[in-house]
Amino acid sequence: MGARQAGGSWARRWSYWLEPKNWLIVTMVGIGWHADGRAGIGWGLLAGLIVLAFITWSVAAGLILLVAAGAPRMLTGYLAFMLASVAVLAAITTVWKISIHCAVASGSVAVLALTYGPPVLAGYALVALLGWSRVALADHTVAQVVAGSVLGAGAAALAYAAVVRLTATAGTGLSR
Repeated sequence: MGARQAGGSWARRWSYWLEPKNWLIVTMVGIGWHADGRAGIGWGLLAGLIVLAFITWSVAAGLILLVAAGAPRMLTGYLAFMLASVAVLAAITTVWKISIHCAVASGSVAVLALTYGPPVLAGYALVALLGWSRVALADHTVAQVVAGSVLGAGAAALAYAAVVRLTATAGTGLSR
């Protein structure tokens, strides 16, 4: 491995280690420790978890609101699956920085294509553009972008099939 490759490898590591969410967590823990010692560390970790969980909680709150308001089961079922998918992607990203951007984009195109038909598959041109941008910005590798895209599409297709089956067996069709 040449010096340039080694430098690039270290640059990626530092970029990953120093991404905004990590700064936020370290800052919360540091401020908590400063404010209240050992107990403050716990408070700081809690604050970091709250911030990181905000997106997940907002999706959960949206799901609860939709169910309570009587939204179509197809929509609430898909949103429930999205919540579970975010949890899985977040778990994967703690070990390997999979592209959540590409997973969401690819899954969205898959679900829309299953809902509206094959012409929507042209949306994968946008997924490819997004993947290119994530790699060009050195935020992800090609493997992370491809893995996110494949996982997103596969998970969305499975979710779609499950939601369609569940709504059909509930005897209410896809509308409620």
